[in-house]
Amino acid sequence: MSRAFPFSAIVGQDDMKQALLLAAVDPAIGGVLVLGDRGTGKSTAVRALAAILPPIRVIEGCPYGCEPGGAGSACPACTAVHARGRKPKSVEKPVPVVDLPLGATEDRVVGALDLERALTAGEKAFEPGLLARANRGFLYVDEVNLLEDHLVDLLIDVAASGQNVVEREGLSIRHPARFVLVGSGNPEEGELRPQLLDRFGLSLDVRTPTDLAQRIEVIRRRDAFERDPDAFFAAWDAADAAIRESILKARKRLEKLQVPDAVLEAAATLCSRLGTDGLRGELTLMRAARAKAALDGARTVRVEHLLSIAPMVLRHRLRRDPLDETGSGVRVERAIDELFGVETAAA
Repeated sequence: MSRAFPFSAIVGQDDMKQALLLAAVDPAIGGVLVLGDRGTGKSTAVRALAAILPPIRVIEGCPYGCEPGGAGSACPACTAVHARGRKPKSVEKPVPVVDLPLGATEDRVVGALDLERALTAGEKAFEPGLLARANRGFLYVDEVNLLEDHLVDLLIDVAASGQNVVEREGLSIRHPARFVLVGSGNPEEGELRPQLLDRFGLSLDVRTPTDLAQRIEVIRRRDAFERDPDAFFAAWDAADAAIRESILKARKRLEKLQVPDAVLEAAATLCSRLGTDGLRGELTLMRAARAKAALDGARTVRVEHLLSIAPMVLRHRLRRDPLDETGSGVRVERAIDELFGVETAAA
């Protein structure tokens, strides 16, 4: 199996890389939506992230990758092991990053009756789908804005509950399906349904780089990667390892970091000014700011952390204003400048 392009070797696209790292540090932030031009490294970045994520411990043989001793160990497979009076073993495995193809059938996504066992052994057995494979990992949908409506409905339900429920063909299965949803696409080809858009914690636009030196460096690195992959990996292994270590350290800091009232007040003030619906914006701002502080190695969460990630948290939560033709990221940036006197680049 060929290795993915190294994460640390991706040129530019700093906001996209930061959003993916924030989601890796704290999956509770929610998914990551990356929209923009074709050929800007969206898919490359997602697959590169999979290669640098620290491995996880799972119960051996569990098709859902349940955590040893965790709440997920009550899945059908683990329950059957406990019922036989056996203590399940744990093993280490890479974090799953599962692709959901646009043309996937519902059975392939949620799982279905294992026809081979039904025909050969006469047993009703469940064959887990893509949602089972993605548990405790990432589910990646390229061209997410073209996803069929029935699959969108499925993703919305599972993302909200963290469980996949299958009731069909005499089967009744409920299993854990907690994952970070990552979507990418070209907005010119269609918009996302608001219900699905709301499930993404972070959203950002990526554009084709206009800096000549950066474009040349992209070409140079891609050519080097294709001509001699082994040498290219060797040149970037240390940098990728450093990012992996920073994720591990950030996760440990995350448990101890408290969010001061001043940061919460800034989040509420900004969301109130922008008129976001509900309180999901404030909650995501708090979580993303805490993850940002953890990645930066800070001892406390500061307002600066919150403001730096606010555009990618809020830009897709704004109501459309027919009297304001500016982009949503610019509106967030403008509100930050007016409220806090801080200029920030819109994500």
